[in-house]
Amino acid sequence: MSLSYRFRVAPNTIVTIVSEVCQAIYEELHEEFIKLLTTEEEWKQVAQGFSDRWNFHHTLGAFDGKHVAIRAPSHSGSAYHNYKGYFSIVMLAVVDSQYNFMYLDVGSNGSCSDAGIFKDSEFYSVLEEGAAALPPPEPLPDDDHSIPYFFVGDDAFALKDWMMKPYATRNMTKPERLFNYRLSRARRIVENSFGILAHRFRCLLTTMLQKPGNVETIVLACCCLHNLLAARKPQKITRRADRGETDADHYWWADGSWRSEDTLDSLQVVGGNVGTRSARA
Repeated sequence: MSLSYRFRVAPNTIVTIVSEVCQAIYEELHEEFIKLLTTEEEWKQVAQGFSDRWNFHHTLGAFDGKHVAIRAPSHSGSAYHNYKGYFSIVMLAVVDSQYNFMYLDVGSNGSCSDAGIFKDSEFYSVLEEGAAALPPPEPLPDDDHSIPYFFVGDDAFALKDWMMKPYATRNMTKPERLFNYRLSRARRIVENSFGILAHRFRCLLTTMLQKPGNVETIVLACCCLHNLLAARKPQKITRRADRGETDADHYWWADGSWRSEDTLDSLQVVGGNVGTRSARA
């Protein structure tokens, strides 16, 4: 609606323009800026980035899902109603060590779980069939026992040769707690990528009023632009992300600037006769 007033264009025209522009952005940029890797050398470069920056070796990417709030679609029942209590579509992503989106699955109903969406995806089938060109197992630094290369995810994902998840939190030993901490550092990348994306394209902080298909197009276009900006201005991404701080005795995480930025209030589902409180009074 604000675009309609700004450019003196009817709202129904703005809706069409935004959708078409986002579709054009995605079609033009996604092959260059959001592409799944296809060679062992490319995967090893990603793993080297996680080793250098986060000290977690053999990591090929961080998995997670984000709910994008939408207005309840007509006649959809509870299909888009998620466990957090609002209507949404799910954005499942794989992120590299530089906060770039390498793989996206956007548009599933909010009632679906991250693991369920991933299991139904084409990428899952490729990984299960061993057709993803992942590097063969190799020893970790200063070791002689071969370890597979893997992705990292949270407890929602199933443990696989190519998927690493944290230990259960009960009765952990000290080595297990240390492992979970290291894995959490590597997996934190995807959370930061979602946060930076949403605070840069602030429509993702609201309840989007478009149809689910149009919301999917907008999200994909935002991700393409995020990767484009990350490629051209990587220092801006780094400044906004969480960072490790240290002194003589301790190491801790300092929140990135995106966490302290104001969030927009979610829009409510538009009803019938809408008026201000003062007018109704």
